[in-house]
Amino acid sequence: MPNPLGVLIVEDSVDDTFFIVRELQRGGYVVDFERVETAAAMQAALQARNWELIISDFSMPSFGGAAALALYKQSGLDIPFILVSGTMGEDIAVEMLKAGAHHYVMKENLAKLVPAVSRELRASQERRIRSEIEATKTYLASLVNSCSDAIVGITLDGTVVSWNTGAEKLYGYTGEEMIGRSITILCSEYRPEELLEFMDHIKMGEQVQQVETVRLSKNGTPLEVSVVMSPIKDAAGQIVGASIVSRDISQRKQQDNERLALIQELTAALSHARP
Repeated sequence: MPNPLGVLIVEDSVDDTFFIVRELQRGGYVVDFERVETAAAMQAALQARNWELIISDFSMPSFGGAAALALYKQSGLDIPFILVSGTMGEDIAVEMLKAGAHHYVMKENLAKLVPAVSRELRASQERRIRSEIEATKTYLASLVNSCSDAIVGITLDGTVVSWNTGAEKLYGYTGEEMIGRSITILCSEYRPEELLEFMDHIKMGEQVQQVETVRLSKNGTPLEVSVVMSPIKDAAGQIVGASIVSRDISQRKQQDNERLALIQELTAALSHARP
């Protein structure tokens, strides 16, 4: 069963409200509506629940379409606001559209109401989806940028396209210094083929898992890092680059070497202590 369409109708005529609702129902909508005819009633209705659609008359004795539109704009809502009027001229309609109304329909031609509602509901949903996508992108970008690991995005030819604060701290280069340059600036001259081998795996859609290698910082200091590389795909599923997550393991390697040296010393001491 279709979900009811919540419609706030700003209209002083009960009869006109009936015709509007009937037209929507003929168009296949299950209408859950409330009729208001004053600013106070509209304000209360907007605060009481979430609406998917507002339909407003333009000319009413105490509260008109322009005032209703202003109240709608103050609410910050992004839902269709459609004017349905029997008196509004085209010049006024254009002004109302410029002021933020999404569409208008004349009462003597209500057959145009359902197509207008359907079109504006789709547009509203598309705006909401775009807004959610942008919010998600912003959130993910914030997570990446604040991550302590170095996270770098490169194209298939190795050009750096993104560089987070973790990469700045690890390698010493700022994003401005690295974006647009080749990632090979970080690679050790003693491992010239390593990046090419990694990129061969990326181009085949494979991930490079936890490889321990050496990278060079801005001042030339060798850094022991653990690297994970993953393919980046575009909307069509084509591989267009790679993400590189690097973690400094110098301290861990030093601890491992110290532990190994201690084991060797103890082993040697025990061997000398035997009769």
